[in-house]
Amino acid sequence: MRAEAQDHIDKIGAALALLRRFLDWDRAVRRLDELNAKVEDPTLWDSPKAAQEVMRERQRLDAAIAATRAIETECADTAELIELAELEGDEAMVDEAVASLATLAARAEEDKIRALLAGEADANDAYVEVHAGAGGTESQDWAEMLQRMYSRWAEKRGFKVELVEYQAGEQAGIKSATMLVKGENAYGYAKTESGVHRLVRISPYDSSARRHTSFSSVWVYPVIDDNIDIEINEGDLKIDTYRASGAGGQHVNTTDSAVRITHIPTGIVVASQNDRSQHKNRATAMGMLKARMYEAELQKREAAASGEYQAKTEIGWGHQIRSYVLQPYQLVKDLRTGVTSTAPGDVLDGALDPFMAAALSQKVTGEKVEVEDID
Repeated sequence: MRAEAQDHIDKIGAALALLRRFLDWDRAVRRLDELNAKVEDPTLWDSPKAAQEVMRERQRLDAAIAATRAIETECADTAELIELAELEGDEAMVDEAVASLATLAARAEEDKIRALLAGEADANDAYVEVHAGAGGTESQDWAEMLQRMYSRWAEKRGFKVELVEYQAGEQAGIKSATMLVKGENAYGYAKTESGVHRLVRISPYDSSARRHTSFSSVWVYPVIDDNIDIEINEGDLKIDTYRASGAGGQHVNTTDSAVRITHIPTGIVVASQNDRSQHKNRATAMGMLKARMYEAELQKREAAASGEYQAKTEIGWGHQIRSYVLQPYQLVKDLRTGVTSTAPGDVLDGALDPFMAAALSQKVTGEKVEVEDID
């Protein structure tokens, strides 16, 4: 068998093995049988909320199990076809079958990622915050590049993007921005992007054309609905109002309609300036604060389940996840998974799926990769 065909078969096998491991295959099959029996029970809809939970779980398991079985069957059939075609010397048939395997490998990867998005809030919309690090104009320009990168990624996935909060930089770029990304599994995909992002380039703001290193942080958290009860003591809040400013420094309006809320016990700060109404901005900011606190709880639970609880301080500015080098060579490198790209222009234009997929897979395998940073 051609090396190319075997490579595709190996990739399909690896994707399916991870999927089976994640699902806990035998348990998942038994659970699907149980859910199918529940669906047949006429009393199921006596409790609509519980019924919806059952239907959602059944749909997710059924889709993952059916997709896995279909890909396994198709892969085995195509491999058999290649062997027969090679015995008969039919190169055209071999070419066609290898192309089918390549398509199947891409499908297996996509199905694997879709199945991995089974976390409590993965299906939700997401807030994506970008904050410039120390370094003035350099870091603020980098923060704006990251904001654009996530906007482009979301648009390519068919997600809707709304700008909730925006603080323009002093000369260029942004000090901070918060985007609301709306779409199925928006949080599930984007949650892997939280952390510090490092840029190395020849600065367009340096007349001596020296290389500069800039840092910006990204924080992703899920939008939550009213069914999730997060208690917040009003006495723990510091609420400030200020005048909203848009990109380029224009005033969105001339009143102090923007709202910033600080949760004093945790130090969490959220802000909204998307609406002309201070009342609506306050409601939006409160929703964001509840979402941040919910996300922090999710992180604790996930870390505790994997036996790897770390203090939140280790996740913030010290937790660098990716480096982007534009000069003197071009390379993007993920420091968690080792995934690289030699086309930073494409990555900055939203080609983030390979990085997200690898980070999601790593959460399942628990495999730690020793990755050296790049200069």
